[in-house]
Amino acid sequence: MNFTLHADFKPAGSQPDAIRGLTSGFSEGMAKQTLLGVTGSGKTFTIANLITELGMPTLVLAHNKTLAAQLYNEFLDFFPENRVEYFVSYYDYYQPESYLPRKDQYIEKDADINPKIEQMRLSATASLLSRNDTIIVSSVSCIYGLGNPEHFQNLGFELRCGEKARQREIIERLVEIQFERNDTELMPGRFRVRGDTIEIIPGYFNDIIRIELFGDTVDRIFEIEKTSGRRLSTMEYFHIYPARHFVTPEDERKRAVESIRAELDEVLPTLGMIEAHRLRQRTLFDIEMIEETGSCKGIENYSRHFDGRSAGMKPYCLLDYFPGDFLLIIDESHQTLPQVRGMFNGDYARKKNLVEYGFRLPSAYDNRPLKFHEFEEYMKHVVFVSATPGSYEAEHAEQVIEQIIRPTGLVDPVVEVRPIEGQTEDLEKEILRTIEQGDRVLVTTLTKKLAEEFTDYLIGRGIKTRYLHSEIITLERTEIIRQLRLGTFDVLVGINLLREGLDIPEVGFVGILDADKEGFLRNEKSLIQTIGRAARNANSRVVLYADKMTDSIRRALAETERRRKLQLAFNEEHGIVPETIRKPIREKEVEGVELAEIPQDEIPNLIIQLESEMRAAAESLDFEHAIELREQIRKAKEKMR
Repeated sequence: MNFTLHADFKPAGSQPDAIRGLTSGFSEGMAKQTLLGVTGSGKTFTIANLITELGMPTLVLAHNKTLAAQLYNEFLDFFPENRVEYFVSYYDYYQPESYLPRKDQYIEKDADINPKIEQMRLSATASLLSRNDTIIVSSVSCIYGLGNPEHFQNLGFELRCGEKARQREIIERLVEIQFERNDTELMPGRFRVRGDTIEIIPGYFNDIIRIELFGDTVDRIFEIEKTSGRRLSTMEYFHIYPARHFVTPEDERKRAVESIRAELDEVLPTLGMIEAHRLRQRTLFDIEMIEETGSCKGIENYSRHFDGRSAGMKPYCLLDYFPGDFLLIIDESHQTLPQVRGMFNGDYARKKNLVEYGFRLPSAYDNRPLKFHEFEEYMKHVVFVSATPGSYEAEHAEQVIEQIIRPTGLVDPVVEVRPIEGQTEDLEKEILRTIEQGDRVLVTTLTKKLAEEFTDYLIGRGIKTRYLHSEIITLERTEIIRQLRLGTFDVLVGINLLREGLDIPEVGFVGILDADKEGFLRNEKSLIQTIGRAARNANSRVVLYADKMTDSIRRALAETERRRKLQLAFNEEHGIVPETIRKPIREKEVEGVELAEIPQDEIPNLIIQLESEMRAAAESLDFEHAIELREQIRKAKEKMR
């Protein structure tokens, strides 16, 4: 299998050694390796080269949609000739089904499915089953239950020019695999019939597949552009995969219904009168819908019966669509692995009330994410990628490959420790010095009160300062960072400056207050990550204000100094003079809506406009923009009320 990497640059800095080390590790039989790459060292490009060398189908796992979208676009640029797919939760909005016993309140599942992302999920599985040169970039959605891959593959069928196929048979097979007939409007997952012609849009496709029959023979197959009707290509054959992931052969569907009935009969005697009545009504209604239409609302809760699994067996998920040998890349592993580990417990806790109070059969427990030990079974060829790997990586990785030297030649910043006494005056001097040289400042505190007080103090001293707090929503945070880069203000004060989007080249100084107060934001990893915020500026400095040298500070300083020595030695040997990264500042994407200035009778029209923009943002994978627009919609609806 061939992956063809396209890039205008070649591996540099530590990248060549990292690529060789990881490739050799796998050839020597290592199952787990760690790529310890500092900020700005080009870890994604290293992984792209590794994929090219190994030639294996690849899953890149990220801990949120925003990071996944960023990685997806990067790999699309690197591999335009191969299949690069995107697999995340397809909900723009999701309220899970739940029951609150204290309030006796049942909350029905409410979800707004993004059809574009649903199409991309289907495309991901179709690519895995039809091509080996496939890269899937996914969030932790990949460990949640998905339809049986054998059913998805075996229920698909191929149409080939010249073969015998009656129109009625084709229609029946399309309906069986969840395609809907609609002779008026064609969209993914639908088909229409016009005379001897059948037109379909597969769930994972953008354009129309037109099948022309001559009698009982497939005469011609065309790909047609949906909007213009222009013929794009002539095909000898086309493989049609199901329109949904949860599909089951008819005989197995009948067996599943009998299995659901048997479980219901077994459970009812164990419940109270009200709970038993509730469960009987709901389950019998669902069974009737399955028998009549092949599906029902919440059918995934019966997945164990359709899959023929025993109680407690792990569900099928995206990882089962990969072949036996595939490459697993866990990006930002120090955050992603704990997230994977916590998914099962959260899901189980929510379903416990539903089962105990008669809203769901106990088999609903088995519609779940993987447990962590089940996820580990897929780690046959895995690379943990992080600047600060966690304890799991340290215990299990058979090799740690360091990527310390940046292709740009930038080195980690100079770090000093100064006493807490007089820190306010000292910090003010450093801020003024940094502003004078044309750079920006980040200051991190441990408490909201101190952050607010220090912000007020600096503003009182005539220094343009803003405060970044936890209540600021995602896109507003992005706009604050943009204004900092533009120089609208010079100092940003916050409690947690470890979030994405804070790799700012203009930052020339980072001040860490109360650095000796051990805890989540002052442990070794957090200190290293915070120090790294100054690693994109050639003149950057960091000061830790502390009265005692904690173990975390010692280790963070030692690691930073170790990296600096390696980076400086490399630069001296190769005659490299580091330069601050030049990163363009994007235009403001969202103009804030001042609801107070909008007449009450105009708000409904505003909501319609914002909802349209939110869907467009989600379709283009700009989730931060979509979240901001959703927040504006919420505020607009509140004003209406």
